[in-house]
Amino acid sequence: MVRNAAVAGQFYPGREKALNEELDSMIPEVKGKIDVIGAISPHAGYMYSGGVAGEVYAKIKPKKTFVVISPNHTGYGARFALSSENWQTPIGKIDIDTSLLGSLEAKTSLVEIDPSAHAFEHSVEVQLPFIQRIAPSAKILPMTVQHGTLAELTEVAEAIADSIIDTQTEAVIIASSDMTHYESRESAEVKDKKAIEAVLKLDAEKLLQVVEENDISMCGYIPSAIMLLAAKKLGAKKAELVRYTDSGETTGDTLQVVGYAGIIVC
Repeated sequence: MVRNAAVAGQFYPGREKALNEELDSMIPEVKGKIDVIGAISPHAGYMYSGGVAGEVYAKIKPKKTFVVISPNHTGYGARFALSSENWQTPIGKIDIDTSLLGSLEAKTSLVEIDPSAHAFEHSVEVQLPFIQRIAPSAKILPMTVQHGTLAELTEVAEAIADSIIDTQTEAVIIASSDMTHYESRESAEVKDKKAIEAVLKLDAEKLLQVVEENDISMCGYIPSAIMLLAAKKLGAKKAELVRYTDSGETTGDTLQVVGYAGIIVC
């Protein structure tokens, strides 16, 4: 089974040539790639957030597998939903890491394979062309997440980390997330700074607390928390803000922006 592209031609170009040209314009040449364990990358249309995502992926040393954890915007499917289907983008097919998938399934009952959660969800899909470009032979393990307690997020994160260790997989964990939605630039910057500071401290619990206490509409804060928890178990020591911007940079409208942050964890 193949999960065909659902938002090609909407969030990013639907034809291979045009998509490759856009990726070329968004991914800068970077010398000295970094052995990244985890990252946060935005998932809006490429015209808005593709530059931030491109700068993140430009820094990543290619690895065998990319675990992509996203929010679930549609509400369909399981709370922690894996995909066992290979995925198709205009660039070509990208395979599931079945070994990592099987290991993760065996380690926690919280996760389950549920294609309905992925059928129309865009926030994994928009990451894939970047992965295909920087690591053409890489495999993926996609997961959408709806909600969970800190204990549940920790269980899933530790299962991901343990699966990576047990299968001896070279992997990067990508949390797909935009930041504050549809507030003024001034308000978004204040709120997003608080969330980013928690991420830079590798403090997943603080991130959850800050987002909830300040009503920050960061759609992927739960995937980001899982990424941080897993990355720390895999030995992460620091994080770096690659770039922060908002949709007003493209539209000129600073009264109703969406924030975008690119962060690497290593």
